[in-house]
Amino acid sequence: MTDHRPLVSAAAAGLVLPLYIVETELWQQADMSVRHWDFIAESLVELRENLKECGQPLVVRTGDVVDVLDDLRARGFISGLWSHQETGNNWTYQRDLKVGAWCREHNIKWHEIQNHGVSRPYLSRNGWSKRWDKHMGEEVAKPPNLAPVDIDLGIIPTSSKLGITEGFCPARQSGGSWAAKNLLNSFLFDRGETYNRSMSSPLSAEIACSRLSPHISWGTISVREVNSAVKSRQIALKNAPTESMMWRQSLKSFNSRLHWHCHFIQKLEDEPQIEFKNLHSAYDAVRKVGENGDALTAWSAGETGLPFVDACMRYLRENGWLNFRMRAMLMAVASYHFWLHWREPGLELARLFTDYEPGIHWNQVQMQSGTTGINAIRIYNPIKQGKDHDPTGVFIRKWVPELSVIPDEFLHEPWKAENSAQVLGRAYPYPIVDHLDVAKAARYRMWAVRKSDTFRREAEKIQDRHGSRKSGVKKPSRRRPAKHNKKQLTLPI
Repeated sequence: MTDHRPLVSAAAAGLVLPLYIVETELWQQADMSVRHWDFIAESLVELRENLKECGQPLVVRTGDVVDVLDDLRARGFISGLWSHQETGNNWTYQRDLKVGAWCREHNIKWHEIQNHGVSRPYLSRNGWSKRWDKHMGEEVAKPPNLAPVDIDLGIIPTSSKLGITEGFCPARQSGGSWAAKNLLNSFLFDRGETYNRSMSSPLSAEIACSRLSPHISWGTISVREVNSAVKSRQIALKNAPTESMMWRQSLKSFNSRLHWHCHFIQKLEDEPQIEFKNLHSAYDAVRKVGENGDALTAWSAGETGLPFVDACMRYLRENGWLNFRMRAMLMAVASYHFWLHWREPGLELARLFTDYEPGIHWNQVQMQSGTTGINAIRIYNPIKQGKDHDPTGVFIRKWVPELSVIPDEFLHEPWKAENSAQVLGRAYPYPIVDHLDVAKAARYRMWAVRKSDTFRREAEKIQDRHGSRKSGVKKPSRRRPAKHNKKQLTLPI
């Protein structure tokens, strides 16, 4: 509720009806799941109480948004509409078109106020970072006082009432702004000191990362609130020379991720088809939706026979969160090693991530699948990733207990152990692919597409439209990147 500018603006115009519409059709979409709704429902319970303290509790209605608005208008409750701009999935985009048409039909002004650092209308990437800094540097809006409205508050439905039953997540993060503010405070003053060096391993990232991503995605805290708190903490650290340099480096790194958060959502705002189509058309014929269904099933279940991959997937299914490097590895393995079209594993991950944010998600899914045409083709070695980020096998042993009898030295490659026959093909599968052979084949196929001048011309247009300007304009290269190039974006935060 803090920093909710539409609420502040509406209160300045007159009597306010704070309304949340639970759209039943939205929750039947392929990228939605129980863990999303349960997080939102907890947040709505808290929001209703917070708004009650302001004078008017939250009103909840369930159904089609236009039907709900039409009913309230007919009863004299609507003279104007205030909301944040939303860059969601295609379903929410089409819904907004319907709401806009309804507002025009009934001569109702719809005030859509900028959310985060995403610009609308989109003008150009030039100057985008400066616009972000200006918008995020503005004062955090305080909750207004509200006059009570005589209306039934409505019921916050359960997931079963909405007809969504799959994807229950017992260990997911709790919703609500109170939880968000506690996470922010503990990150800035306790957990975040080693953020810069600890975010790559699933062993340390769970604590060292802010864990704010679901709260930012679903709106229980704003990027401006987070940015403001980070800036204040950075100033305090600058004036406290006894504090470690590690804190300063970690918060600088974290602040850059706040920029990247909006940078990716801006891409979907500018080009909504990223959710469905390859950003670069040269890859349209490379993979097909529906191929390799058995591999998709094994990957989704954490039963690929690649221990670190399976451990990460099982951890995600249980917790609803995973650090970015491991997210990238899961998607890359699905795309390159199992040769899956990004749309299908992308939908599975969307349902599993409590912090699902379409703008970030679909851009990252395409990046890790190599279909943007402007990013490096990064084919992760899943065995090396395991040895680098789980060197003693603690993570694998917890999430793949079937390998308990395999000696430590063979845990990442159990098929090399003398006693492998006790486990493989019985309690745990043999690898469904030879990871080195399929990676080699994928590398050849992906780079073969990049050889033509036609590819390069389209890639340059994509770079001009979507590429970051902070470090200058870089043209995409047809050359293979250095073997040990470690440069990588790090989301979620």
